[in-house]
Amino acid sequence: MRNSLLAGAALAILSFSGAAQAATAAQASPGAAAALPYDARRGVFSFAAGLEQSLPAVVQVTTLGQSRGPSSEREPKPSQGGSGVIIDAREGIIVTNHHVIENGQKFTVDLIDGRLFDATLIGADKATDIAVLKINATGLSQVQTVDSDTLRSGDLAFAVGYPLGLDQTLTMGVISGLNRSGMGDAIEDYIQTDAAVNSGNSGGPLLDSRGRLIGINTAILSGGFGGGNDGIAFAVPTRIMMFVVDQLRATGEVKRGRIGAALGSLTAERAREVGLNIVRGAVVYDVEPGSTAERAGLRPGDVITRIQDRPVANAGSVQATIGIARPGTQMPVVYLRDGGEAAGRLTVEPSDPAAVRLGLQSAMVRGLTIRNAGEDGGVLVAVVEPGSRAAAAGVQAGDLLVEANGAPVADMADLAQRLGGLEAAALVLVRDGERIEADLPG
Repeated sequence: MRNSLLAGAALAILSFSGAAQAATAAQASPGAAAALPYDARRGVFSFAAGLEQSLPAVVQVTTLGQSRGPSSEREPKPSQGGSGVIIDAREGIIVTNHHVIENGQKFTVDLIDGRLFDATLIGADKATDIAVLKINATGLSQVQTVDSDTLRSGDLAFAVGYPLGLDQTLTMGVISGLNRSGMGDAIEDYIQTDAAVNSGNSGGPLLDSRGRLIGINTAILSGGFGGGNDGIAFAVPTRIMMFVVDQLRATGEVKRGRIGAALGSLTAERAREVGLNIVRGAVVYDVEPGSTAERAGLRPGDVITRIQDRPVANAGSVQATIGIARPGTQMPVVYLRDGGEAAGRLTVEPSDPAAVRLGLQSAMVRGLTIRNAGEDGGVLVAVVEPGSRAAAAGVQAGDLLVEANGAPVADMADLAQRLGGLEAAALVLVRDGERIEADLPG
Protein backbone atom coordinates (compact mmCIF):
# COMPACT_ATOMS: atom_id res chain seq x y z
CA MET A 1 0.00 0.00 0.00
CA ARG A 2 2.82 2.38 0.92
CA ASN A 3 4.61 1.65 -2.36
CA SER A 4 1.39 2.30 -4.29
CA LEU A 5 0.97 5.66 -2.58
CA LEU A 6 4.57 6.58 -3.29
CA ALA A 7 4.19 5.52 -6.88
CA GLY A 8 1.03 7.60 -7.15
CA ALA A 9 2.79 10.58 -5.61
CA ALA A 10 5.72 10.20 -8.00
CA LEU A 11 3.32 10.02 -10.92
CA ALA A 12 1.55 13.17 -9.73
CA ILE A 13 4.87 15.01 -9.35
CA LEU A 14 5.97 13.91 -12.79
CA SER A 15 2.61 15.00 -14.27
CA PHE A 16 2.84 18.35 -12.55
CA SER A 17 6.43 18.81 -13.71
CA GLY A 18 5.41 17.91 -17.24
CA ALA A 19 2.57 20.41 -17.12
CA ALA A 20 4.92 23.09 -15.83
CA GLN A 21 7.42 22.39 -18.57
CA ALA A 22 4.64 22.42 -21.15
CA ALA A 23 3.36 25.71 -19.78
CA THR A 24 6.85 27.19 -19.88
CA ALA A 25 7.34 25.96 -23.42
CA ALA A 26 3.94 27.31 -24.43
CA GLN A 27 4.80 30.75 -23.03
CA ALA A 28 8.10 30.70 -24.84
CA SER A 29 6.41 29.77 -28.10
CA PRO A 30 4.70 32.76 -29.76
CA GLY A 31 1.00 32.15 -30.39
CA ALA A 32 0.81 29.07 -28.16
CA ALA A 33 -1.69 29.13 -25.29
CA ALA A 34 -0.64 27.91 -21.82
CA ALA A 35 -3.17 26.13 -19.63
CA LEU A 36 -2.19 28.41 -16.74
CA PRO A 37 0.35 31.25 -16.50
CA TYR A 38 3.54 29.78 -15.07
CA ASP A 39 6.28 31.65 -13.23
CA ALA A 40 9.34 29.64 -14.19
CA ARG A 41 11.67 31.53 -11.81
CA ARG A 42 9.63 30.58 -8.74
CA GLY A 43 8.21 27.35 -10.15
CA VAL A 44 4.59 28.24 -9.45
CA PHE A 45 1.43 28.91 -11.40
CA SER A 46 0.40 32.53 -10.86
CA PHE A 47 -1.79 35.31 -12.24
CA ALA A 48 0.29 37.93 -10.45
CA ALA A 49 2.03 39.21 -13.58
CA GLY A 50 -1.25 40.18 -15.21
CA LEU A 51 -2.92 41.51 -12.07
CA GLU A 52 -0.11 43.43 -10.37
CA GLN A 53 -0.18 46.24 -12.92
CA SER A 54 -3.84 46.94 -12.07
CA LEU A 55 -3.75 46.71 -8.27
CA PRO A 56 -2.29 50.22 -7.70
CA ALA A 57 -5.37 51.62 -9.49
CA VAL A 58 -7.74 50.14 -6.88
CA VAL A 59 -8.49 52.69 -4.15
CA GLN A 60 -10.38 52.94 -0.88
CA VAL A 61 -13.23 55.46 -0.85
CA THR A 62 -14.49 57.00 2.38
CA THR A 63 -17.70 59.02 2.41
CA LEU A 64 -18.14 61.58 5.15
CA GLY A 65 -21.59 62.81 6.11
CA GLN A 66 -22.90 65.44 8.48
CA SER A 67 -22.64 64.24 12.09
CA ARG A 68 -25.88 63.81 14.00
CA GLY A 69 -26.67 65.64 17.22
CA PRO A 70 -24.82 68.53 18.88
CA SER A 71 -21.07 68.55 18.38
CA SER A 72 -18.25 71.04 18.65
CA GLU A 73 -16.48 69.43 15.70
CA ARG A 74 -17.03 70.96 12.30
CA GLU A 75 -15.60 68.13 10.23
CA PRO A 76 -18.22 65.65 8.97
CA LYS A 77 -17.99 62.14 10.39
CA PRO A 78 -17.20 59.04 8.28
CA SER A 79 -20.53 57.50 7.42
CA GLN A 80 -19.72 54.76 4.94
CA GLY A 81 -16.96 53.45 2.78
CA GLY A 82 -16.16 51.25 -0.13
CA SER A 83 -13.74 50.81 -2.97
CA GLY A 84 -13.11 52.39 -6.35
CA VAL A 85 -10.91 52.08 -9.40
CA ILE A 86 -8.97 54.64 -11.41
CA ILE A 87 -9.87 54.50 -15.10
CA ASP A 88 -8.09 57.72 -16.20
CA ALA A 89 -4.79 58.39 -14.42
CA ARG A 90 -4.08 61.68 -16.17
CA GLU A 91 -7.41 63.23 -15.11
CA GLY A 92 -7.65 61.39 -11.77
CA ILE A 93 -11.01 59.82 -12.65
CA ILE A 94 -12.30 57.14 -10.28
CA VAL A 95 -15.37 54.94 -10.68
CA THR A 96 -17.24 53.65 -7.63
CA ASN A 97 -20.84 52.86 -6.63
CA HIS A 98 -23.63 55.39 -6.16
CA HIS A 99 -24.49 53.77 -2.82
CA VAL A 100 -20.91 54.29 -1.61
CA ILE A 101 -21.09 58.09 -1.97
CA GLU A 102 -24.83 58.55 -1.38
CA ASN A 103 -25.70 61.46 0.96
CA GLY A 104 -22.02 62.28 1.36
CA GLN A 105 -20.75 65.75 2.24
CA LYS A 106 -17.09 65.01 1.59
CA PHE A 107 -15.09 62.18 0.02
CA THR A 108 -11.56 60.94 0.55
CA VAL A 109 -9.54 58.45 -1.47
CA ASP A 110 -6.70 56.27 -0.09
CA LEU A 111 -4.16 54.92 -2.55
CA ILE A 112 -2.26 51.68 -2.09
CA ASP A 113 0.98 53.68 -1.69
CA GLY A 114 -0.41 55.38 1.43
CA ARG A 115 -1.34 58.73 -0.08
CA LEU A 116 -4.67 60.29 0.90
CA PHE A 117 -6.63 62.76 -1.26
CA ASP A 118 -9.86 64.70 -1.05
CA ALA A 119 -12.11 63.83 -3.97
CA THR A 120 -14.68 65.80 -5.94
CA LEU A 121 -17.93 64.15 -6.97
CA ILE A 122 -18.35 64.55 -10.74
CA GLY A 123 -21.74 62.87 -10.83
CA ALA A 124 -23.70 59.80 -9.81
CA ASP A 125 -26.43 57.64 -11.32
CA LYS A 126 -28.66 55.71 -8.93
CA ALA A 127 -30.32 53.62 -11.64
CA THR A 128 -27.03 51.89 -12.50
CA ASP A 129 -25.34 52.39 -9.09
CA ILE A 130 -22.40 54.15 -10.69
CA ALA A 131 -20.61 57.28 -9.43
CA VAL A 132 -17.57 59.18 -10.68
CA LEU A 133 -15.02 60.92 -8.43
CA LYS A 134 -11.98 63.02 -9.34
CA ILE A 135 -8.74 63.60 -7.48
CA ASN A 136 -5.84 65.92 -8.30
CA ALA A 137 -2.75 63.74 -8.05
CA THR A 138 0.33 62.69 -9.99
CA GLY A 139 1.88 59.27 -10.37
CA LEU A 140 -1.43 57.45 -10.63
CA SER A 141 -2.05 54.08 -12.25
CA GLN A 142 -5.14 53.09 -14.22
CA VAL A 143 -6.81 49.88 -15.34
CA GLN A 144 -7.34 48.82 -18.90
CA THR A 145 -11.03 48.42 -19.68
CA VAL A 146 -12.35 45.58 -21.81
CA ASP A 147 -15.76 45.13 -23.44
CA SER A 148 -17.91 43.05 -21.07
CA ASP A 149 -19.85 41.65 -24.05
CA THR A 150 -16.83 39.44 -24.75
CA LEU A 151 -17.23 37.57 -21.43
CA ARG A 152 -18.28 33.95 -21.17
CA SER A 153 -19.54 31.95 -18.21
CA GLY A 154 -16.56 30.03 -16.85
CA ASP A 155 -14.02 32.82 -17.39
CA LEU A 156 -11.83 33.50 -14.38
CA ALA A 157 -12.66 36.68 -12.46
CA PHE A 158 -10.87 38.58 -9.68
CA ALA A 159 -12.56 40.97 -7.24
CA VAL A 160 -10.36 43.64 -5.68
CA GLY A 161 -11.27 46.01 -2.88
CA TYR A 162 -11.11 46.85 0.79
CA PRO A 163 -13.58 44.49 2.51
CA LEU A 164 -14.47 44.39 6.20
CA GLY A 165 -11.83 46.92 7.25
CA LEU A 166 -8.96 44.99 5.65
CA ASP A 167 -6.29 46.43 3.42
CA GLN A 168 -6.47 45.79 -0.32
CA THR A 169 -7.74 42.26 -0.87
CA LEU A 170 -7.85 40.09 -4.00
CA THR A 171 -10.24 37.15 -4.40
CA MET A 172 -10.67 34.76 -7.32
CA GLY A 173 -13.65 33.01 -8.84
CA VAL A 174 -15.34 32.52 -12.17
CA ILE A 175 -18.03 34.27 -14.16
CA SER A 176 -21.05 32.35 -12.89
CA GLY A 177 -23.59 33.97 -15.20
CA LEU A 178 -24.32 36.93 -17.44
CA ASN A 179 -27.27 39.26 -18.07
CA ARG A 180 -28.59 38.86 -14.53
CA SER A 181 -31.55 41.06 -13.59
CA GLY A 182 -34.70 41.02 -11.50
CA MET A 183 -33.06 42.09 -8.22
CA GLY A 184 -34.76 45.49 -8.07
CA ASP A 185 -36.10 48.43 -10.07
CA ALA A 186 -32.73 49.65 -11.35
CA ILE A 187 -31.20 49.18 -14.78
CA GLU A 188 -29.85 45.67 -14.36
CA ASP A 189 -27.71 43.53 -16.61
CA TYR A 190 -25.26 42.19 -14.06
CA ILE A 191 -22.26 39.92 -14.26
CA GLN A 192 -22.60 37.19 -11.62
CA THR A 193 -19.44 35.81 -10.01
CA ASP A 194 -18.49 33.55 -7.13
CA ALA A 195 -15.35 35.57 -6.36
CA ALA A 196 -15.67 36.54 -2.69
CA VAL A 197 -17.26 40.00 -2.37
CA ASN A 198 -18.06 41.46 1.06
CA SER A 199 -18.96 44.76 2.68
CA GLY A 200 -16.33 47.28 1.61
CA ASN A 201 -15.86 45.70 -1.83
CA SER A 202 -18.65 47.88 -3.25
CA GLY A 203 -17.36 50.05 -6.07
CA GLY A 204 -14.22 48.01 -6.54
CA PRO A 205 -13.26 46.40 -9.84
CA LEU A 206 -13.99 42.95 -11.17
CA LEU A 207 -10.97 42.02 -13.30
CA ASP A 208 -10.29 39.32 -15.84
CA SER A 209 -7.25 37.03 -15.64
CA ARG A 210 -5.14 39.64 -17.45
CA GLY A 211 -6.03 42.35 -14.94
CA ARG A 212 -8.44 44.20 -17.23
CA LEU A 213 -11.61 45.82 -15.93
CA ILE A 214 -14.80 43.94 -16.79
CA GLY A 215 -17.20 45.29 -14.16
CA ILE A 216 -17.81 47.22 -10.93
CA ASN A 217 -18.78 45.11 -7.91
CA THR A 218 -22.13 46.33 -6.63
CA ALA A 219 -24.22 43.75 -4.76
CA ILE A 220 -24.33 40.28 -3.21
CA LEU A 221 -27.03 37.76 -2.39
CA SER A 222 -26.65 36.29 1.06
CA GLY A 223 -28.66 33.63 2.81
CA GLY A 224 -27.22 34.38 6.24
CA PHE A 225 -28.25 36.99 8.77
CA GLY A 226 -24.83 38.62 8.69
CA GLY A 227 -25.05 39.51 5.02
CA GLY A 228 -21.68 37.89 4.24
CA ASN A 229 -20.37 36.25 1.11
CA ASP A 230 -22.23 33.16 -0.05
CA GLY A 231 -20.61 32.96 -3.47
CA ILE A 232 -23.19 35.03 -5.35
CA ALA A 233 -22.05 38.52 -6.22
CA PHE A 234 -23.01 40.95 -8.97
CA ALA A 235 -21.06 43.53 -10.93
CA VAL A 236 -22.16 46.30 -13.29
CA PRO A 237 -20.62 45.37 -16.68
CA THR A 238 -18.31 47.80 -18.43
CA ARG A 239 -20.83 48.04 -21.28
CA ILE A 240 -23.17 49.91 -18.94
CA MET A 241 -20.47 51.52 -16.81
CA MET A 242 -18.75 53.33 -19.68
CA PHE A 243 -22.02 54.71 -21.07
CA VAL A 244 -22.81 56.22 -17.67
CA VAL A 245 -19.27 57.42 -16.94
CA ASP A 246 -18.93 59.16 -20.30
CA GLN A 247 -22.16 61.11 -19.74
CA LEU A 248 -21.33 61.99 -16.13
CA ARG A 249 -17.92 63.29 -17.17
CA ALA A 250 -19.41 65.30 -20.01
CA THR A 251 -22.48 66.83 -18.34
CA GLY A 252 -22.68 65.58 -14.75
CA GLU A 253 -25.94 63.74 -15.44
CA VAL A 254 -27.27 60.79 -17.43
CA LYS A 255 -29.94 61.14 -20.08
CA ARG A 256 -31.51 57.92 -21.21
CA GLY A 257 -33.66 56.90 -24.10
CA ARG A 258 -37.16 55.48 -23.94
CA ILE A 259 -39.51 53.55 -26.21
CA GLY A 260 -42.89 54.48 -24.73
CA ALA A 261 -43.95 51.04 -23.50
CA ALA A 262 -44.87 49.82 -20.03
CA LEU A 263 -43.27 46.42 -19.47
CA GLY A 264 -43.43 43.62 -16.93
CA SER A 265 -41.52 40.39 -16.56
CA LEU A 266 -43.01 37.21 -17.99
CA THR A 267 -43.91 34.91 -15.10
CA ALA A 268 -44.99 31.28 -15.16
CA GLU A 269 -48.55 32.34 -14.28
CA ARG A 270 -48.67 34.92 -17.06
CA ALA A 271 -47.18 32.42 -19.53
CA ARG A 272 -49.95 29.93 -18.74
CA GLU A 273 -52.60 32.64 -19.21
CA VAL A 274 -51.43 33.40 -22.74
CA GLY A 275 -50.58 29.81 -23.64
CA LEU A 276 -46.78 30.14 -23.81
CA ASN A 277 -44.34 27.42 -22.80
CA ILE A 278 -41.55 29.85 -21.92
CA VAL A 279 -40.89 31.94 -18.82
CA ARG A 280 -38.30 34.32 -20.26
CA GLY A 281 -39.39 37.57 -21.81
CA ALA A 282 -40.91 40.99 -21.18
CA VAL A 283 -44.67 41.46 -21.39
CA VAL A 284 -45.96 44.66 -23.00
CA TYR A 285 -48.68 46.01 -20.70
CA ASP A 286 -49.29 49.34 -22.42
CA VAL A 287 -48.01 51.36 -25.38
CA GLU A 288 -48.01 55.15 -25.56
CA PRO A 289 -49.67 56.59 -28.63
CA GLY A 290 -47.23 58.00 -31.15
CA SER A 291 -44.30 56.27 -29.47
CA THR A 292 -41.59 54.31 -31.19
CA ALA A 293 -43.00 51.16 -29.54
CA GLU A 294 -46.31 51.74 -31.33
CA ARG A 295 -44.60 52.46 -34.65
CA ALA A 296 -42.54 49.27 -34.29
CA GLY A 297 -45.79 47.33 -34.10
CA LEU A 298 -45.83 46.50 -30.38
CA ARG A 299 -49.23 46.05 -28.76
CA PRO A 300 -50.41 45.24 -25.21
CA GLY A 301 -50.03 41.52 -24.59
CA ASP A 302 -46.96 41.06 -26.79
CA VAL A 303 -43.96 39.29 -25.24
CA ILE A 304 -40.53 40.67 -26.20
CA THR A 305 -37.96 37.88 -26.51
CA ARG A 306 -35.01 39.68 -28.13
CA ILE A 307 -33.89 43.28 -28.44
CA GLN A 308 -30.81 44.55 -30.26
CA ASP A 309 -29.90 40.90 -30.90
CA ARG A 310 -29.72 40.22 -27.15
CA PRO A 311 -31.96 37.63 -25.45
CA VAL A 312 -34.55 39.07 -23.06
CA ALA A 313 -34.76 37.37 -19.67
CA ASN A 314 -37.29 39.78 -18.17
CA ALA A 315 -38.33 43.43 -18.19
CA GLY A 316 -34.97 44.40 -16.70
CA SER A 317 -33.18 43.11 -19.80
CA VAL A 318 -35.11 45.51 -22.02
CA GLN A 319 -34.63 48.40 -19.61
CA ALA A 320 -30.89 47.73 -19.48
CA THR A 321 -30.66 47.87 -23.27
CA ILE A 322 -32.90 50.89 -23.80
CA GLY A 323 -31.58 52.66 -20.71
CA ILE A 324 -28.05 52.98 -22.04
CA ALA A 325 -28.97 53.77 -25.64
CA ARG A 326 -28.70 57.30 -26.93
CA PRO A 327 -31.80 58.86 -28.51
CA GLY A 328 -31.90 58.07 -32.21
CA THR A 329 -30.36 54.62 -31.81
CA GLN A 330 -32.15 52.00 -33.91
CA MET A 331 -32.49 48.47 -32.62
CA PRO A 332 -34.35 45.39 -33.84
CA VAL A 333 -36.95 43.81 -31.57
CA VAL A 334 -38.46 40.32 -31.72
CA TYR A 335 -41.73 39.54 -29.97
CA LEU A 336 -44.44 36.89 -29.69
CA ARG A 337 -48.11 37.51 -30.44
CA ASP A 338 -50.91 34.93 -30.62
CA GLY A 339 -48.40 32.10 -30.68
CA GLY A 340 -46.43 33.51 -33.62
CA GLU A 341 -43.16 35.45 -33.81
CA ALA A 342 -42.95 38.96 -35.26
CA ALA A 343 -40.21 41.55 -35.59
CA GLY A 344 -39.93 45.31 -35.73
CA ARG A 345 -37.43 48.12 -35.36
CA LEU A 346 -37.35 50.61 -32.51
CA THR A 347 -35.85 54.10 -32.64
CA VAL A 348 -34.91 55.18 -29.12
CA GLU A 349 -36.60 58.44 -28.14
CA PRO A 350 -35.45 61.21 -25.80
CA SER A 351 -36.36 60.71 -22.17
CA ASP A 352 -38.62 63.78 -22.19
CA PRO A 353 -41.66 62.96 -24.35
CA ALA A 354 -43.21 65.53 -26.64
CA ALA A 355 -46.14 67.56 -25.30
CA VAL A 356 -48.45 66.12 -27.97
CA ARG A 357 -48.12 62.46 -28.95
CA LEU A 358 -50.36 61.41 -31.82
CA GLY A 359 -50.61 57.68 -32.43
CA LEU A 360 -52.47 55.34 -34.74
CA GLN A 361 -55.32 54.58 -32.34
CA SER A 362 -55.02 57.30 -29.68
CA ALA A 363 -53.25 60.51 -28.72
CA MET A 364 -51.79 61.97 -25.53
CA VAL A 365 -52.00 65.67 -24.73
CA ARG A 366 -52.15 67.66 -21.49
CA GLY A 367 -52.63 64.63 -19.29
CA LEU A 368 -55.34 63.13 -21.50
CA THR A 369 -55.31 59.97 -23.57
CA ILE A 370 -57.97 60.44 -26.24
CA ARG A 371 -59.49 58.39 -29.07
CA ASN A 372 -61.84 59.07 -31.97
CA ALA A 373 -65.45 58.70 -30.84
CA GLY A 374 -66.87 57.40 -34.10
CA GLU A 375 -68.67 58.49 -37.24
CA ASP A 376 -70.61 61.24 -35.47
CA GLY A 377 -67.39 63.08 -34.62
CA GLY A 378 -65.98 64.16 -31.31
CA VAL A 379 -63.27 62.70 -29.18
CA LEU A 380 -63.58 60.18 -26.36
CA VAL A 381 -61.46 60.58 -23.22
CA ALA A 382 -59.89 57.18 -22.50
CA VAL A 383 -57.51 58.03 -19.63
CA VAL A 384 -57.01 61.07 -17.40
CA GLU A 385 -53.58 61.25 -15.78
CA PRO A 386 -53.92 61.60 -11.98
CA GLY A 387 -52.73 65.01 -10.76
CA SER A 388 -52.79 66.54 -14.25
CA ARG A 389 -54.41 69.87 -15.08
CA ALA A 390 -57.08 68.00 -17.00
CA ALA A 391 -57.95 66.03 -13.86
CA ALA A 392 -58.04 69.28 -11.83
CA ALA A 393 -60.43 70.77 -14.43
CA GLY A 394 -62.85 67.91 -13.84
CA VAL A 395 -62.35 65.95 -17.04
CA GLN A 396 -63.13 62.25 -16.57
CA ALA A 397 -62.51 59.06 -18.49
CA GLY A 398 -65.54 58.36 -20.67
CA ASP A 399 -66.28 62.02 -21.37
CA LEU A 400 -67.00 63.00 -24.96
CA LEU A 401 -65.16 66.17 -26.04
CA VAL A 402 -67.25 68.01 -28.62
CA GLU A 403 -65.95 71.60 -28.60
CA ALA A 404 -62.71 73.46 -27.87
CA ASN A 405 -62.79 77.26 -27.57
CA GLY A 406 -66.18 77.46 -29.28
CA ALA A 407 -65.28 75.35 -32.34
CA PRO A 408 -66.48 71.78 -32.93
CA VAL A 409 -63.93 68.99 -32.51
CA ALA A 410 -63.58 66.84 -35.63
CA ASP A 411 -61.32 64.05 -34.37
CA MET A 412 -58.41 63.30 -32.03
CA ALA A 413 -55.81 64.71 -34.44
CA ASP A 414 -57.76 67.96 -34.65
CA LEU A 415 -58.06 68.28 -30.86
CA ALA A 416 -54.45 67.26 -30.17
CA GLN A 417 -53.14 69.87 -32.59
CA ARG A 418 -55.34 72.61 -31.16
CA LEU A 419 -54.67 71.85 -27.51
CA GLY A 420 -50.96 71.60 -28.16
CA GLY A 421 -50.81 75.18 -29.40
CA LEU A 422 -53.11 76.89 -26.89
CA GLU A 423 -52.17 78.51 -23.62
CA ALA A 424 -55.61 77.66 -22.24
CA ALA A 425 -58.71 75.95 -23.58
CA ALA A 426 -62.42 76.10 -22.85
CA LEU A 427 -63.78 72.61 -23.42
CA VAL A 428 -67.32 71.38 -23.81
CA LEU A 429 -67.89 67.80 -22.71
CA VAL A 430 -70.81 65.44 -22.93
CA ARG A 431 -71.22 63.19 -19.89
CA ASP A 432 -74.26 60.95 -19.50
CA GLY A 433 -76.04 63.05 -22.11
CA GLU A 434 -75.36 66.33 -20.29
CA ARG A 435 -73.17 69.10 -21.69
CA ILE A 436 -70.47 70.22 -19.24
CA GLU A 437 -67.97 73.05 -19.57
CA ALA A 438 -64.38 72.66 -18.35
CA ASP A 439 -61.56 75.20 -18.47
CA LEU A 440 -58.20 73.59 -19.17
CA PRO A 441 -55.25 75.83 -18.12
CA GLY A 442 -52.15 76.06 -20.27
